[in-house]
Amino acid sequence: MSLFGRLLASGLPMRLAGLATPRAGRELRGLRYAGHGRAKLDLVLPKRATPATPLVVFFHGGSWQVGSRRHYGFLARSLAQEGVAVALPDYRLWPQGRWPDFLHDGAAAIAWLRGEAARDAGVPQGPLFVMGHSAGGFIAAAVALDPRWLAAAGCARDVLAGGVLVSAPIAWQPDDEPVRSIFAAAPGGMIQAMPDPAMLAGAPPLLLVHGTADTVVGPFHSERLAAAMARAGREVRLVMVPGAGHIAPMLSFAAPARHFGPGAGAAWHAALDFLRRG
Repeated sequence: MSLFGRLLASGLPMRLAGLATPRAGRELRGLRYAGHGRAKLDLVLPKRATPATPLVVFFHGGSWQVGSRRHYGFLARSLAQEGVAVALPDYRLWPQGRWPDFLHDGAAAIAWLRGEAARDAGVPQGPLFVMGHSAGGFIAAAVALDPRWLAAAGCARDVLAGGVLVSAPIAWQPDDEPVRSIFAAAPGGMIQAMPDPAMLAGAPPLLLVHGTADTVVGPFHSERLAAAMARAGREVRLVMVPGAGHIAPMLSFAAPARHFGPGAGAAWHAALDFLRRG
């Protein structure tokens, strides 16, 4: 596993960010959205949540191999302080999970959050946004751009008010293991969030955030998707964070990180503006 993978597996940057981010409201942990072992999510609610409160569904990164919803409380609490509820689902990881398992899990989590059991649990039913970082950004992109995944979960794509993709791979031919094996069953063995450009016709508005110095997932992923969205006449905003690598845009959602480092606060302010306008 790469140094980046080991860093994400440890959860150290995210745990430190969590320690620096105070609780904002009510937190519900371990809500089950499907039958398998990792099909659980945490929900963080603002203090004054109502049924109309907007909801972000955030998918964590980790190369589809590592990571946990528990590492991203800092993001959920930061957004809850601004009046946005956040659901943090886990999903199946390699070697138990591979493409398309994690896409089915992402869609199942969204469908559950719009179902009766979620309403009974106090999940807000306001505008719903998907969001993700890195591998989680791919999951968010795929459910937003390819309507098959939500349809298979019994949900229409128009349930989505928008998507926020942070450092997300969109189209890539993997040549390293185990990522190549993770996507072996995908068409052409590719990491491909949008197999057919015609799918953009129904795509929700997107905010794409990428560091210009990202050497893990090159910024061309976001640049090319932004150009394709614009050609299709879809609403898109591209925010390139000068000098930022792969993790820095994500960590800017922790309050202390908004004040230092490359492009400090750029991802946070762009996301907050996007969610409020949605």
